Amino acid sequence: MSKSCSNLASCAVATLFIVFLIIAALTVYLTVFRPRDPEISVTNVKVPSFSVANSSVSFTFSQFSAVRNPNRAAFSHYNNIIQLFYYGNRIGYTFVPAGEIESGRTKRMLATFSVQSFPLAVASNSQISAVEFQNFGSGLAEDRSGSTVEIESKLEMAGRVRVLGLFTHRIAAKCNCRIAISTSDGSIVAVRC
Repeated sequence: MSKSCSNLASCAVATLFIVFLIIAALTVYLTVFRPRDPEISVTNVKVPSFSVANSSVSFTFSQFSAVRNPNRAAFSHYNNIIQLFYYGNRIGYTFVPAGEIESGRTKRMLATFSVQSFPLAVASNSQISAVEFQNFGSGLAEDRSGSTVEIESKLEMAGRVRVLGLFTHRIAAKCNCRIAISTSDGSIVAVRC
């Protein structure tokens, strides 16, 4: 009977050891290797050319973005898109080609595209007051109130991360920016992301 108790005790110890290893592995996986969404920041926005004619606007738009991969594995992103909206209507877009961002690295991207002529909405002829500008702006000190066009830029990055070479997780991030452009000279009045 003592041999049977000895075998049972050995099995119990082995089972407890395996359970401990599984708990330790899950803890490490959920803390160290947990998949995280990429971090997107818009570093600069430019409008190299801008024209207003017959209550219509057309311009060239450039957006400099940085996408950081906080994961311990490479982030493989799909073909993604940067879109511009004016009063909820898409006025322009460009594709971001698929690629890979190594672990802990930041990839800088420049997207430049022309926005075809579109009619100005009646509400865009409003003036931005100094208070609205301070609430809207991103630290610019001078008040350039006047007639403005407000557009919204949306960048979406989706892809996958392969954790420990075994598990594939889909991750995604979005970055929306509102940009106010002066209709008098095409300068950027304010950017809020």
